[in-house]
Amino acid sequence: MDITVEELKERLEKGESLNFYDVREEHEYEEDNLGAVLIPLGDLPDHLNELEPLKDEEIIIHCRSGARSGKAARFLESQGFSNVRNVVGGILAYREQE
Repeated sequence: MDITVEELKERLEKGESLNFYDVREEHEYEEDNLGAVLIPLGDLPDHLNELEPLKDEEIIIHCRSGARSGKAARFLESQGFSNVRNVVGGILAYREQE
């Protein structure tokens, strides 16, 4: 299930506590980030144990354009995560909203 950048922005501005992850590479994260926890896509399988408690909770994932986060969402769903949301358009679309 996807989430729009408008909904994400609104929820971040409200200060909601989100399970929010960025699956870009470290150098991209250092250039610009939205405050999400960084887990590069290639490292995601190594972090399943720490994500395990969130299996039934909403998890929001973003990347630069939505492609890598889409892959990450599909991977997590294949591992039994039931409420993974991909940010449509990624950080590029988010920054266009500002």
